[in-house]
Amino acid sequence: MTAATAKTVLIAPDKFKGSLTAAEVAEALADGIRSVAGGPGMSAGIRCELLPLADGGDGSVDAAVAAGFTRRSCTVSGPTGRPVQASIAFDGVTAVVEVANTCGLGLLPHGILEPLDASSRGFGEAILMALSLNPARIVLALGGSASTDGGMGMLTALGFTFRDSHGLFLAGTGRNLREISSVDVRPIPELAGTELIVASDVSNPLAGPDGAPAVFGPQKGATVADIAALDRGLGNLVAALARAGTGTAAELAAHPGAGSAGGIGFACMLLGAHQVSGADFFLDLLDFDTRREPCDVVITGEGSIDEQTLAGKLPAAVARRSGNRAVLAVTGRSLLPRERWADLPLDRVYALADYTELDSSRDPELSAALLRRIGREIGQGIGQDIEPSGGRHRAESTVESTSAALR
Repeated sequence: MTAATAKTVLIAPDKFKGSLTAAEVAEALADGIRSVAGGPGMSAGIRCELLPLADGGDGSVDAAVAAGFTRRSCTVSGPTGRPVQASIAFDGVTAVVEVANTCGLGLLPHGILEPLDASSRGFGEAILMALSLNPARIVLALGGSASTDGGMGMLTALGFTFRDSHGLFLAGTGRNLREISSVDVRPIPELAGTELIVASDVSNPLAGPDGAPAVFGPQKGATVADIAALDRGLGNLVAALARAGTGTAAELAAHPGAGSAGGIGFACMLLGAHQVSGADFFLDLLDFDTRREPCDVVITGEGSIDEQTLAGKLPAAVARRSGNRAVLAVTGRSLLPRERWADLPLDRVYALADYTELDSSRDPELSAALLRRIGREIGQGIGQDIEPSGGRHRAESTVESTSAALR
């Protein structure tokens, strides 16, 4: 084993939603690779570099912290109003604020869905915490929301006041959208000079057949009747904001991405945020290109690889930016046929579902064990110099031979 023959592997996955964080995925794979890196018959040492990633959804704060940002804890209103312990990430210039750890689905008490009564208020409170640090920019990570309130709760936390036809104050919930009669729009001087960035690849408008209630409402527990009520409520929100002097409200509601996170995307745009590709933005923010440079092999992945991945989700962005290197993907399940691997482009896809008949998607221990097993397989292939040919050549025979030994 010499320095000349040593290989460096960059492990850069997204989370496996419902099972493991991106950092846990990376650690499990690294454990497996390291367990065989110096074993008998190995012609090379293997060094693992870990870079947990996110695409602007849940897990974004954790990914930023893993990349060197400082975690700042704060207590905010959870999706049902009960206090929850949340966190933001800050590096002295950029703050990352996340819907999932402030008012996300995973914070609903006992997992009971609240499609009409969940609120985005906690996200607005976390934004206020970020603003107190005087950042140059705030990255708004919108994935995993429990609410469909059009960002009404978030705006309330930031000082907007919503009232019904009797002049009574309205809390920011999906149920109350239809009751809005007037809005007092508060200027937010703290935002002066602060760039707001929505890092997301969601392109849905606020309402309508492709809007937040119709597309994302069912996963939050919304019935057909709820979806219709929320859609009308969001229309009422837009009209009330327009009457209050925000003349761009209707235009912003139709903008791609306004439907992100139950309409929080719309509210963010109302505050002047601009949307960028979540995957590429976070790869830049976490310095992927620099971290990739000395590496021979890149391993990426996420909970599911399918047709949506081809549309530009994180594994596709990682593969595209990995240059002439071997790129492997690890996933909970793969719905992408082998002949489509090169479209991403990937040398190989490893799916946990191919190694067990059990459902690993809600089982962190099983997922970690399977990832360590796959890591050993990958490590054996790399360490014996039976590695995939560099990035774009797509030699299928590479790591295939080690797969049979574990089946």
